[in-house]
Amino acid sequence: MNIYHITYAPEEESLYLHFWGCNMRCRGCLCKVQVYDCHLKETENINEKGRESTNTSDKFLSFHQVFEIIKALKFNKVIFMGMEPSLDPELPGLTRTLKEEFRSYNIILTNGLKLFPLDYIDEIVLSIKAYNDDLYRDYTGVSGKRIKNNFQKIYSMGKRLKAESVLIPDYIDVSEIEQIAKFIAGVDRRIPYRIDAYFPVAENPWRRATREDVEEAVKIARKYLLDVSCIRGDEELMFDVVRIY
Repeated sequence: MNIYHITYAPEEESLYLHFWGCNMRCRGCLCKVQVYDCHLKETENINEKGRESTNTSDKFLSFHQVFEIIKALKFNKVIFMGMEPSLDPELPGLTRTLKEEFRSYNIILTNGLKLFPLDYIDEIVLSIKAYNDDLYRDYTGVSGKRIKNNFQKIYSMGKRLKAESVLIPDYIDVSEIEQIAKFIAGVDRRIPYRIDAYFPVAENPWRRATREDVEEAVKIARKYLLDVSCIRGDEELMFDVVRIY
């Protein structure tokens, strides 16, 4: 499997499985700074650093090892995340086993470029990087057309679907967020949408998104969508996250 890191929130009874590898090259990817869970105490100041990290992983867990590690934990929710979980060919079997043996509520965080069997996935959080396709290519290295098509396909399956975007001032800015919100509303105005504040990553020229930037984007998005939230970047973590592997 591609799982290289596991974290756990005891109060929330949530398990986080982190997958290595991606099919995009996002210029502002969090993993350029830190490949481990940013909610851990050891990485909690990640948004104050911004410099590119040399962290890599060459240790991956087998299907059996994952279950040996997690079987003693009490959890009701599993979040598949990291880089891009959908690339792991063993993901469908993993979601099935977790659902059948642990009765877990399974959530995947994905860029939406690749569709895979969603039979045992309860919720999909799909990151829409931009609306304009030239901008999508510039930021990720791929066209956003398939992502938007897959977003609509997932919705048509009747799955619980959420969307999120990163607000990057003077690049993927408020006007671009508005276009994304319009697109989501064209699918269903009730789809929840979260806007995250960008913080400097590696050698990118963009400035940090301020609280005011994010709140303006939220206000605009709410013209089209019924459920818009945000991460401004100055929030305190409401619960502890611990490293399991």
